[in-house]
Amino acid sequence: MGPILRLLAGINTGLLLNQSIIVSASLATPLPDLYEASLTELQAGLTSGQFTSVDLIKAYFSRIEEVNLQGPELRAVIETNPSALEEAAALDYERLLYGPRSTLHGVPILVKDNIATVAFEGMNTTAGSYSLLKSIVPEDAGVVKRLRKAGAIIIGKSNLSEWAHFRGNLASGWSGRGGQCTGAYYPNADPCGSSSGSAVASSIGLAAVSLGTETDGSITCPANQNNIVGIKPTVGLTSRAGVIPISEHQDTVGPLARSMSDAAIVLSIIAGPDPNDNFTLAQPTPVLDYTMALSNSSLVGKRIGVPRAMFLNDTMTGNDPYVNIVFEQALETLKALGATIVDPADLPSAYEIYNSNNETFVLEVDFKVQLDAWFDSLVANPSGVRSLADLIIFDDNNPFLEEPTNYTDQSILIESGATTGFNASYYQSLAFDKELGAMRGIDAALETYTLDGLVLPAPGYTTVPAAIAGYPIVTVPLGFYPDNVTIASAGPNTVYPAPGIPIGLSFLGTAWSEYELVGFAYAYEQKTQTRLQRKAYTAAIPTTQLADVMS
Repeated sequence: MGPILRLLAGINTGLLLNQSIIVSASLATPLPDLYEASLTELQAGLTSGQFTSVDLIKAYFSRIEEVNLQGPELRAVIETNPSALEEAAALDYERLLYGPRSTLHGVPILVKDNIATVAFEGMNTTAGSYSLLKSIVPEDAGVVKRLRKAGAIIIGKSNLSEWAHFRGNLASGWSGRGGQCTGAYYPNADPCGSSSGSAVASSIGLAAVSLGTETDGSITCPANQNNIVGIKPTVGLTSRAGVIPISEHQDTVGPLARSMSDAAIVLSIIAGPDPNDNFTLAQPTPVLDYTMALSNSSLVGKRIGVPRAMFLNDTMTGNDPYVNIVFEQALETLKALGATIVDPADLPSAYEIYNSNNETFVLEVDFKVQLDAWFDSLVANPSGVRSLADLIIFDDNNPFLEEPTNYTDQSILIESGATTGFNASYYQSLAFDKELGAMRGIDAALETYTLDGLVLPAPGYTTVPAAIAGYPIVTVPLGFYPDNVTIASAGPNTVYPAPGIPIGLSFLGTAWSEYELVGFAYAYEQKTQTRLQRKAYTAAIPTTQLADVMS
């Protein structure tokens, strides 16, 4: 044996000896329960040598297999990463040599199927549509680059409402490729959308954490209906480069997690400027560490407003009356945590927001322009679809794939296709959106009542002013529908509300106020521990744990 080989052999022997000592020392520590395991717990187990990233991938793969296409058929995951085990092994070895890169080193994360990953890794990026199957994106999305740099493993792509719920009048959580995703807290529960699969997967531990996207409600609503945390960041805090678009003025990427701590960890990693997304270049510097906002005393001395007008009117929102019952209880909790509740603290524009169609018009114009640009950016697309017009024809020509019974509508695509670009009407509507959502909306309430933030139940119209203003929302578990709630149909195969389906609480603020909102939500979460009060229905809970896959 030559001197270099002897040196390498010695290094490997030392690493293995050191690892065996670490493993022996960690045997007394119970393995984390993957239904609830936190990023901190997973990283501690990986760092101590209690288990490996390979073990984690195997366990999560098995959990996905149990409930995704068999058993309750939750259809939360469209596909898994065929390279994940190889990537995990490399990251395990890197950890032995150099230690972890971050809290996400070797941790499996799901990303929504509108967030690009390089094709050679083995996964598609399709927004749930067969029109993009086997298409080749030029590079990873900006947020995926940040996750990989932190050592995270993209374990798969989560299901979504097709085209981020911008195709037509279709049930939340349905896509041509993924089928009908359903929530895990009641059989056939509406998971809400469009980040349906990301939310359902996080809710029962099919991955450590997930990424979703929001244009209007697509992180907040799934978090609300799946008993998890969702952070919808200010537009421009996280990169949208490499994300199949609806609108550059409203699209944003954020985490869906089981705890505020996990969500803050992920947001701290994916936030920051990206030269491929000009909106991110306007954000304040430096990028904050949102885990530093996690304090039980975050609400002490804070003034939190309740914009009752319109948003708490069940006749207008369509909410079940029980939502406001648990919301009123939450206000008492906030008071107990030291907050001054300013009630009411109405948005001057509330009723105009309810009646306005500006948002729809702006989104339809943006979608046509930006989706055509997405198709143009692809290295290849075997379906031959090159534009929104082609997409509409493709769906009609492939009804078995894209227009099965009860899922045929393309009205939004058609309306978007009829728009004529960035004309005077568009710019007028865009400006009016900002006025309604920000100047005479959220900012007006904050300034008039000298507030630190706003709070509302997540269901209803809560997401709209923040959507059209481009402002953040942080959502945490609030409660669960009672067993005697009237079950209603939400789609051809889904129901909402129904007994045990979760309800969320949302904190809203002005641009770049995520740090404060994270703190408010964390204090509430730690006081109430709502997530832990109820589990998913039995068939929807995967049974595989780390011990089942470790040799």
